Amino acid sequence: METEGAATVTMRNNTDTPKAIIHKKFGSMACYKVEEVHEPPQNGCPRLAIMQKGPCLYRCTLQLPEVTVVSGTFKKKKDAEQSAAELALEKLGVDPTKVPTLQEAWDNLVAHVSFLFSDEFLPALHPLSGHFRAALQREGDLSGQIPASVIAVFDARLFNMCKSIDPEVESNPFLVISYVMRAAARLSGLLATCEEELWIRRKNPYTPEIIESSSVEQSDSRENFSIEAINVPCSLEKRVEKVILNLSSSGYFLDVIAKQLGLLNAADILISRPIGKASSETRLYFAAPKKYLLDISSDLLHAKGACNSKGSFNARASSLSGQDIYGDAVLASIGFTQRSKDLFYEDVSLQSYHRMVIGKTPSGIYKLSREGILTAELPLAFTAKAKWKGSMPWDILCTFCHQHRLEPMFTPRSTLEESSESPISHKKLKVTDLAGKETQYANGCVVDAGVNEIVEPRGSFRCEVKIISKFEDIILECSPKETFKKQSDAIQNASLKVLLWLNAYFGDPTVPLERLSTSADGHNIRFDSQTFIKTFMLCQHIHNVGHNETEDGKLAYSNSVNASFALPGIELRSLSIEGPDSGVFPSIGSLACANYSVSLVTEGKHMKELLESSDDFEFEIASGAVIPHLESVIKQMTVGQSAFFSMDLPPQELVFAAAGNSARMLSLLSSETCYLEYTITLLGVTEPLEDRMEQAFFSPPLSKQRVEYAVQSIKKSCATTLVDFGCGSGSLLDSLLNYPTSLEKIAGVDISQKSLARAAKILHSKLNSNSDASTSAMKSAILYDGSITNFDSRLSGFDSGTCLEVIEHMEEDQASEFGNVVLSLFCPRVLIVSTPNYEYNVILQKSNLSSQEDDPEDKSQAQCKFRNHDHKFEWTREQFNCWATELAARHNYSVEFSGVGGSGDTEPGFASQIAVFRHELVTKEVAFPEVSGLEQPYQAIWEWNSRDRPRSAI
Repeated sequence: METEGAATVTMRNNTDTPKAIIHKKFGSMACYKVEEVHEPPQNGCPRLAIMQKGPCLYRCTLQLPEVTVVSGTFKKKKDAEQSAAELALEKLGVDPTKVPTLQEAWDNLVAHVSFLFSDEFLPALHPLSGHFRAALQREGDLSGQIPASVIAVFDARLFNMCKSIDPEVESNPFLVISYVMRAAARLSGLLATCEEELWIRRKNPYTPEIIESSSVEQSDSRENFSIEAINVPCSLEKRVEKVILNLSSSGYFLDVIAKQLGLLNAADILISRPIGKASSETRLYFAAPKKYLLDISSDLLHAKGACNSKGSFNARASSLSGQDIYGDAVLASIGFTQRSKDLFYEDVSLQSYHRMVIGKTPSGIYKLSREGILTAELPLAFTAKAKWKGSMPWDILCTFCHQHRLEPMFTPRSTLEESSESPISHKKLKVTDLAGKETQYANGCVVDAGVNEIVEPRGSFRCEVKIISKFEDIILECSPKETFKKQSDAIQNASLKVLLWLNAYFGDPTVPLERLSTSADGHNIRFDSQTFIKTFMLCQHIHNVGHNETEDGKLAYSNSVNASFALPGIELRSLSIEGPDSGVFPSIGSLACANYSVSLVTEGKHMKELLESSDDFEFEIASGAVIPHLESVIKQMTVGQSAFFSMDLPPQELVFAAAGNSARMLSLLSSETCYLEYTITLLGVTEPLEDRMEQAFFSPPLSKQRVEYAVQSIKKSCATTLVDFGCGSGSLLDSLLNYPTSLEKIAGVDISQKSLARAAKILHSKLNSNSDASTSAMKSAILYDGSITNFDSRLSGFDSGTCLEVIEHMEEDQASEFGNVVLSLFCPRVLIVSTPNYEYNVILQKSNLSSQEDDPEDKSQAQCKFRNHDHKFEWTREQFNCWATELAARHNYSVEFSGVGGSGDTEPGFASQIAVFRHELVTKEVAFPEVSGLEQPYQAIWEWNSRDRPRSAI
């Protein structure tokens, strides 16, 4: 079975995978059969009395003429297939890592070129064979002539063969043309070549039978059609414009593109890599500088001045393709695919072009994923998958790397693994609370002045990200210090760190190296300046090409396609909010849902053109997920209200990327003074989950500060037994296992079986893996399913009890009942209870504080809401003090008050208020009344004792 660990996930497109090698050798004779494998659940948590579902795994059987193999089981079908292919190669004695000699590489290339011009290849369903069939329909001497650039671009296998001869092919794919021509020259008996024209033709024509089987129809009937393409001039003084390509079903489309570029025929064209997706047929076509392409040893190949006399370096086209392109270029989406023998084609509009341009940046990729080019911004933080809108950071980073032909590597690690590899590091974290006072915390807990070292909590994840070039050079490396409970969260947060730093660079690629390095340090990023600048050198042109931009509302010049809406000069004006005040307003961390429209308006409102709209656009307040002006307006609105405002124009690329009618936009921007007009209606507000709100205000989050407060109190009490009432997913019990304590027995009680199952898995894993002092004294742990308002004699007389943020989920009379039961029957020596301070909601929600007894129908003033929809009540400090003081007096306990988040010395006190009950006892006999051993309503759903720990962990 597949095992999990600190695996390195590498996004690579390697055509020489085991499966690819099998395909080359056996083709359709290789038969893969994948089957599902149903295995018993492997939850790693014995004695858990809750049914668990096992993982879905796959096994592959590969049948070859000479051998049959069966793979192991894997989570993904493709991994099972690759494993089977690898096993087959091993049995066949084939070494997939063997590098051919130079002579073998040349022999392979010549043999492959010969195969391409064979009778077998012409009818094949392959992008290149489509060009061969189309070339047969060319007239006169051009019939059957195949441009060498076509062979070089549309055959990945041939490209890899050339790369094995000369690795420089990777950085300069146009070198392949020279190798193709040289290979064809060695086949003089089979092929005719013309170096001056850069074409190859088969000497002996195909037989009529082969042509007929290839579905190539020769007829006098011609079906004419047109497609839209984009002309990208090399001169920055000229605009990018739409052109029409008039094509014929009986002609060769490359001849039409050649004519558009002012060339004689298709042999004079060079073709770029695909723009966008790897499967895309959108490419740039431009004139071939013949002289230096034919001399493979010439240094002119790498010289900028070696281009043909008809053009110079095309900065815009080069930035878009990531290749050096000279002269004017045509961007078109047309070609043959592996899915059909028919010619594929579609229009490329100016809007599409500008979307490709902004899609080269992290922010642009996110904007496109949200279809909010004029509204969305790459968020500044990732909290959870459910709260993130649009493409996830991991997906955005992978897309960005694909766009720039780079490879991202993600290495998630558990801090438990790190601790076994290196000594535990002792760190202090400095936290700034909301009041602006600096307080020393150790992972969220107030630290006594005498404490010098706090052990960093373990059992969580962090992720390292590397971006690597095709030559295996490390472009950058990000090693975040932050840890997360979920491996997926660690990956997403590390990805976002890299994206935000790259986004800042693309916003100002001329930033001084010293400032770029300082920014990298702040994101835990290391990079080699020379490699980094070299990698993104072409991208700088897209920022500095002097694009037609807007100045005073008209076309001017810009220096960044990634410029922020918050730039000086992009101002908010003429704001108007209409509609009654509903009293339902967005607060920090809440999800606002709005419909909006953005229009381009000419001065005086003579003309108005819709650019972008959405009927249901949702985003998190204060996450940076929308442009600042839009968020500032929505913060002033209540649900049901509409707002109207205008603002100066953003960079031109964003306007054209959003505009459906780019030609009309160009006309308006060229002749009129324009601005953007926004219309917004706030449809609804989803109150923030408690943890989301707390994370927005506190670092570490308030939930972590509460847990750490309890941990430190328990350590000081020297307790040997502890019960956590309302333990949930076991966050407190889990944290206690990170520190050396005197605890020998821990117990948890909750009414949610789902949460208890999660807690059981976490505790079982940690108790069986930890080998240091933090768990060496632990003898037993148990989890119970039951209500904390019921008494169970098995938990009576424990040294410590905790109840963190639980009582507010009950009715008030149930909270009082719990207090009476726990202090009169469970009788812990120390009880720690925490609950939200309702008075602090005024800060968390930025609203006017009102009494909970106010008329709920009175909307004259905005009221504070509870922090969680499941809260039945939230007490003020006075209410909580009264409840705790009366309870303590009734059961012979003393009580002290404290809290976390904010300050107890300033209004409105702590965000989370805490009461610590202590029993003043002389002897245990006096302290604890006898209870019946029959009172055991709780159901034990998981139990652990020290003899369960593996010997290697003892």
